[in-house]
Amino acid sequence: MKHLPKHVRPRWRYLAVGIETRPDAELSRHGFQRALWYAAGNLLGDPGSADADLRLLSFDSDGGSGEAVVRVRRDEVASGRAALACVDTVDDTPVRVRVRGISGTVRTAEEKYLGRAAERSVEEDVVFQGQSYRAVRRDGVVDLAGDGQHVGATASDLE
Repeated sequence: MKHLPKHVRPRWRYLAVGIETRPDAELSRHGFQRALWYAAGNLLGDPGSADADLRLLSFDSDGGSGEAVVRVRRDEVASGRAALACVDTVDDTPVRVRVRGISGTVRTAEEKYLGRAAERSVEEDVVFQGQSYRAVRRDGVVDLAGDGQHVGATASDLE
């Protein structure tokens, strides 16, 4: 089968995505792709989801933070961003998804917007509202673990 001429081939944009969740959460590539497809289907409907053609190209998650590269059709970038904003859980784990940047190539998206050597988290004991908690610090955010739940805080909230 012959290749399509260049002017007929689909054009893509690549969304560099940052992912945050609880420090002990394990996210899977398959689960994130499924959550992305469901969010796109619910927001855009089947025709809109097919037009955007969202595809997860790379995924890395470790210690509550992660990164991904999502492919979207060039004319549907706004729809793709909106669908990503609707992703709030992956495999019943609450997540925060943020688009760090948009690029015309995967390589540029990874080099410019995704720091593959991201800042790692540090565990320590902290005092919050007069009680001692085990906490994980990363990127200026503190996650407190207590009573089986996690609470988000900032450094100024701690005593």
